Amino acid sequence: MSFRAQILGAAAGGGLPQWNCGCDNCNLARSGDIPSQSQSSLAVTGNGVDWAILNASPDIREQMSHTPALYPTDLRKLPLTSVLVTNGDIDHVAGLLTLREMQPFTLFATKGIHEVLAANPIFDALNADVVTRTNIALDAPFELAPDLTATLFAVPGKVPLYMEGETVETDLMGEQTVGVVLENGDTTAFYIPGCARLTDDLRERLQGADMVFFDGTLWRDDEMVRAGLGKKTGQRMGHMSMSGPDGSIAAFAGVDIGKKVFVHMNNTNPVLRPNSAEKAEAQAAGWIIGQDGMEITP
Repeated sequence: MSFRAQILGAAAGGGLPQWNCGCDNCNLARSGDIPSQSQSSLAVTGNGVDWAILNASPDIREQMSHTPALYPTDLRKLPLTSVLVTNGDIDHVAGLLTLREMQPFTLFATKGIHEVLAANPIFDALNADVVTRTNIALDAPFELAPDLTATLFAVPGKVPLYMEGETVETDLMGEQTVGVVLENGDTTAFYIPGCARLTDDLRERLQGADMVFFDGTLWRDDEMVRAGLGKKTGQRMGHMSMSGPDGSIAAFAGVDIGKKVFVHMNNTNPVLRPNSAEKAEAQAAGWIIGQDGMEITP
């Protein structure tokens, strides 16, 4: 067995720099003073040959072009066997439109997420005769790729922004926001790019994992409000903050996990600056700050 995970994109929706943002992080990325990051996606394999992509970000074409393990091995033969999406957010499904070039693979998602995709005819560009859409029930193991078993489970979250109504439930449990547990031999890895709260059940589920890729959207809950970039807090967007008594760093304290990796970080998050005090604090607590191209193995 040979489990490997490669971060294709470490940033949240919009990436770093975000096209319409003039915050300090975005300007530093534009000048080359800190690394740019593309939008959230992870590639995984259980045998080093056959790969799956978790979440198809809008940057997927460029991400794949920077990942030799995903290069074509023949004219139209790829090591990519499947794509799995964990919610219907634009930054996790828009890349499916780039994968429309009559390339066979299996598209895995919950029934609820597949219904969101089916309701928008633009996704019919993924030819049903070529791309197999497979509904996955929660808590039911399935083969994501050869030598790699996956199981989806509900985590607290919310529906995608474009589906919000007048009342927004940000602690919703169901098929709209899921985490993934990956199993390969004795290796267990979790991918949870969106999570509003670390419940007791989730904490127990993560206990003893070899690695966890977790939602790192904001450093502090009111980060975007303080920066003058919006009115929404992290909780309003369905994301835990990293810091503070209710943040993920505190919530994960005492949970036995081999490697903890933050992914899905907003362009405003100060941990994206290599020499920031916030990054040092997260690292001191045992966290790895994910970056594009970073490979994580057990």
